[in-house]
Amino acid sequence: MDFSGKVAVVTGGGNGIGRAVALGFAQRGAQVLVVDRDADAAAAVAAEIGKAAAHQAADVTRAADVAAYVQAALDRFGRIDCFHNNAGIEGKVAHTAEYDEAMFDAVMSVNVKGVFLGLRHVLPVMLRQQSGAVVNTASIAGLVGTPGMPAYVASKHAVIGLTKVAAGEVGPQGIRVNAVCPGPIATRMIADIAKQVSPNHPESVEANYTAGIPLRRYGTPEEVANIVLFLCSDLASNITGAQYVVDGGRTAAPAGVAQAGMR
Repeated sequence: MDFSGKVAVVTGGGNGIGRAVALGFAQRGAQVLVVDRDADAAAAVAAEIGKAAAHQAADVTRAADVAAYVQAALDRFGRIDCFHNNAGIEGKVAHTAEYDEAMFDAVMSVNVKGVFLGLRHVLPVMLRQQSGAVVNTASIAGLVGTPGMPAYVASKHAVIGLTKVAAGEVGPQGIRVNAVCPGPIATRMIADIAKQVSPNHPESVEANYTAGIPLRRYGTPEEVANIVLFLCSDLASNITGAQYVVDGGRTAAPAGVAQAGMR
């Protein structure tokens, strides 16, 4: 996975999975634009990478901000070869019958509109180039239901739908669009969900989650980054419209199955 001479743009690049992807691209030779709503976080990751990186603050729900980060990449690096369309939020944990409408709108705006706007503004650049690879961050919540997270689940199902539509549209021009579907990953997001589920004993949430994962642990941001980098590389040259699960087996062997099988 050699990205020498390539340019990568990573949204939500200031922390978690996005940070790991940005660092991974840079370690393999790419020039990287780190995009995040948190300007300081984006700047810190760019500084960690060094002269091969630039950073841009952006609210991915605003078309003007998205157009600005695309233009920033072109002004600094001249092209966009790889796009990790990653920025997302978890929202609140509450049952559908009790879910706050404003929170639902906020989650859908970042996780769906933000992904759409990224595609809307990056794909024309790749179409002009007649090349490029996009990886959208979905989730295993885009494949199965998670009680108490209606907005997040709906948004991640939508990301997979957008991925498939875009892949069909731009494949003939040599552009690939895929999605990565992480399970529980050791990031701020999963820690926030645990605190919402059990404010007094968030560690119990991890114990319950990992009991239903055959590998018995959360994944790491770097493990997700490895799949994103693979999907952006020439090694994945015949892969488009796909969703790659990185969940330690959680969706393959739901809670109780793995425990019952090996006694």
